[in-house]
Amino acid sequence: MANRNAGMRFSDNAMSGEFFQPDASTVSKDMLLPRTSLGGAMSPRQRSQSNTSGKSFSNSMEDEKEVPLIFADATNKKLFCILCRKVYQDPVITVCGHTFCRACVTSKRHGDVCPVDNSMLSVVVANIAVSEQIGELLVHCRYGCRRDDEGGKDNVWVHDSAGCPETTKIHNRREHEEQCRFRTVQCPNNPTCPAMRWADMEEHLRHCENLSCPHIKYGCTFCGTHEELESHLDVVCKYEPLKDFLKDTDERLNELQTSLQQKEQEIGFLRSMLGKVSERVEMMEVKSEQVHEQTVGDINITRRDCDFLMTELESMRNSIAQTQYSAYDPLQGIFKCKGTFVGHLGPVWVLCAHGDYLFSGSSDNTIKVWDTSTSYRCIKTLEKHTGIVLALCVHGNRLYSGSADNTINVWDLATWDCVETIHSNENHVCTLATAKNCLFSGSLKIIKVWNINTYELQITITGINHWVRAMVVSQNHLYCGSYQTITIWDLDKLQCVNVLETSGGSVYSIALTNQYILCGTYENCIHVWNLETLEQVSKLTGHSGTVYALTVLNTQAGTKVFSASYDRSLRVWSLDNMLCTQTLLRHKGSVTCLVVSRGMVFSGGVDSTVKVWA
Repeated sequence: MANRNAGMRFSDNAMSGEFFQPDASTVSKDMLLPRTSLGGAMSPRQRSQSNTSGKSFSNSMEDEKEVPLIFADATNKKLFCILCRKVYQDPVITVCGHTFCRACVTSKRHGDVCPVDNSMLSVVVANIAVSEQIGELLVHCRYGCRRDDEGGKDNVWVHDSAGCPETTKIHNRREHEEQCRFRTVQCPNNPTCPAMRWADMEEHLRHCENLSCPHIKYGCTFCGTHEELESHLDVVCKYEPLKDFLKDTDERLNELQTSLQQKEQEIGFLRSMLGKVSERVEMMEVKSEQVHEQTVGDINITRRDCDFLMTELESMRNSIAQTQYSAYDPLQGIFKCKGTFVGHLGPVWVLCAHGDYLFSGSSDNTIKVWDTSTSYRCIKTLEKHTGIVLALCVHGNRLYSGSADNTINVWDLATWDCVETIHSNENHVCTLATAKNCLFSGSLKIIKVWNINTYELQITITGINHWVRAMVVSQNHLYCGSYQTITIWDLDKLQCVNVLETSGGSVYSIALTNQYILCGTYENCIHVWNLETLEQVSKLTGHSGTVYALTVLNTQAGTKVFSASYDRSLRVWSLDNMLCTQTLLRHKGSVTCLVVSRGMVFSGGVDSTVKVWA
């Protein structure tokens, strides 16, 4: 029967679309199923109980290969397999969604394709719903059935009025037949006695001529009638005088066996406990080794930190001695935190200033616009990106934002509307810069150059060795930072004219002054080159983490360079003597970006805030 509703019980309406019409003989109440059909008609739980119920029909003389099934009522034709045309035996659902007998599918005796849709037959899962419905059908007890010899047909069974009159559900049939009074059994005294019904057993035992001696288990081979057994016990049986002794011996033997079983259980319990104790000991040994390794590692880290601090202290002492304590000048001023912009829901990765506005890009995929002249509040939140905002720059009345969503959005500064979206790269847009009516976007190993008016791609600069994380534009040159290099490009020809080598890992930030080129690197240091000669003149150390950002502030006391680092600090450097004059600690996480506006320094960090320094 084809069944696509495996979890539903059958009804006449549910099967109205089936094409199968069984033969008249198939629809009759009398069916013959193999012995396994009882298991197929039971639910898995009932089948399990049946399998563990002992030796069913152990004394039966019936044919063990087949069990007659005579249904008490007419059977619904929809419970017949269309392959074997019999009531389902262990019904299963195949890959095509139809239901068949498991044996019909696995044996392939009816072919290996579904007769409904010609799909290959393969078992998916047992159809428990159909099994339970078949298990609820009423059948006659097997001991109330006989072969129809009059009909002249093989394997045709009919109800025997002289047999068991009981009917039972298929899944309860085994339990009934094991206790049925009409079941066929053997005489317990001797297998040579003819088979009989259980109801006749009591009468047979009264007249049985094959009674065994009660001491048969000790080796007595006697077999006879009641009178002969009494005479045997009185005169002949050599075990009868010893029956009390044998009884006591059996009882003692049973006690010893019981004691032995208890001892074996105790030994098993002790072995189990010993195994658990051994496991606990092994776990403690492993944990002890781990704690030891962790302790040794912590000690080594502490030693390295101490060595680093001693090195830093010695470096500071040498620097102070070389400058004869001239590093600090009270007239230079002390920078302090004047306030904090709060509003982002994620780390702030980029800052950009234009006129009275400060723009901040964050991991929350937004750009916030802050008023830095009067209210010092967020006046607008720009939402368009679907990834982290990593780059910002301004040209004319347009704001350009690059993101981890691989796009560049163009915003109108008058209306704050997104007027264009440029799908720039196959990777994140890490940095942006504008010069000579061109927009430069840096990504993995490439720089793309876009027309700033039409937003069309003009050229793609390749040959860069790693991520482009920093770009700075001067009047005639573009400075691009990647892995251990800064490449300098001619803006007119868009050709590389110089390469500056570093030894500090990837370049994360670049800044320009009137005299110097500065870059912050992954290895916690700042390299300084002469802008004219391109010779390295200094290497500034002091940070204990990657230098993410650099910016330049011109003051009355001279040019100051601010650096932001993974170590949560900002440092102020004097380019007169290449020394750190102040360390600023207010952020609660890594400081990732810097920008200067209106004589103030703004810093963004992983703590989702923007600090104002002056």
